[in-house]
Amino acid sequence: MSTDPIIWVAFVIALGTLAVWIVQFVRRRRGGSAHDRGAWWEGPWDEDDGPPRGR
Repeated sequence: MSTDPIIWVAFVIALGTLAVWIVQFVRRRRGGSAHDRGAWWEGPWDEDDGPPRGR
């Protein structure tokens, strides 16, 4: 029985998407270290310093 390659590609994409959703759900429920850190757009600089300016 031969399966169309596009079916395999769609299956892998769907499986990866499901895995990402599950990981995000578990992290959100557990609290994780995401609450200890700033959001992804907040850099490692101190709040008083602000973001680095142009060079």
